[in-house]
Amino acid sequence: MAIPTKGLNNIRTLSGQVDQLSLPYRRYMQISCLEMEKARRGMERKSASQRIALIDARLAQIEKAKQELLQAMATSGEGVPARLPSLPSLELKPTPRRGAGGFKIRY
Repeated sequence: MAIPTKGLNNIRTLSGQVDQLSLPYRRYMQISCLEMEKARRGMERKSASQRIALIDARLAQIEKAKQELLQAMATSGEGVPARLPSLPSLELKPTPRRGAGGFKIRY
């Protein structure tokens, strides 16, 4: 009876049996990555709220300027026009069609 030969495939190892999350340093690394992402998102949120505050302030300035202009028109006696007159020079006119040949270069 022949003795079976053992090769590389027959060697038993523990390489696939270790759970990757059971290693403490992997958990700490995941926690640190989550904390860094949380800090980045907090900075993004702060920046966005500052931009919103600037936009709100500008909208308030625009509304105030609009009210001042309307009051100035009312006190000068001009009043607010009911309808803006249509200007014939501002009407859209179709552009004349050029040749259908497209762009041509002569050599």
